[in-house]
Amino acid sequence: MISRLLSLSALVALTSPLLLVTTGYGADDTKDTPSQLPKVGDPAPSFRLPSTTGKDISLEQLKGKTVVLYFYPKDETPGCTKEACDFRDRNAQIEKAGVVVLGVSNDDLKSHAHFREKESIPFTLLSDTDAKVSKLYGVYGTRKYGDKEWTGIQRSTFVIGKDGRIAHVWSPVKVDGHADEVLQFVGAQQPAQQQQQY
Repeated sequence: MISRLLSLSALVALTSPLLLVTTGYGADDTKDTPSQLPKVGDPAPSFRLPSTTGKDISLEQLKGKTVVLYFYPKDETPGCTKEACDFRDRNAQIEKAGVVVLGVSNDDLKSHAHFREKESIPFTLLSDTDAKVSKLYGVYGTRKYGDKEWTGIQRSTFVIGKDGRIAHVWSPVKVDGHADEVLQFVGAQQPAQQQQQY
């Protein structure tokens, strides 16, 4: 009996590190701010997600383009609506800089379609219902606000360069003025000759 218990303890000791690795959050995946955010210069984690275009969109399909990938908690909530509308109002300028905007949340495509129609959102929304991509980017975990606690996305934005690497990270995001910050950053990344064409 003792030897059996010892064997069980050894098995737990051997497998525990594997469990920690596969969560993507290290030893404590209940932190408000996930610890595995990609850093500037890192290769952007690959993804493929259903989109409001009716087709899956992958990072590989966007190779050679600058991408603004922004993660938000939930469709049609006040902060997320303001953020989406701010990106909407600057979308023409962002596109003019040769940049693609993609919004990501854990909502399904039906919710996304309603949100886009209601707010006249011109860019594509991606549906990450199982949170796999949100976890890959280190933005999904247990959140706290006052006495409330829930699991979901921390509002975050990544600029992915044409080389497929992370060019800039905002996390957590403060909605007010954020779209302007993103526009300023992506505009500054364009070659001077290209800017003169505008």
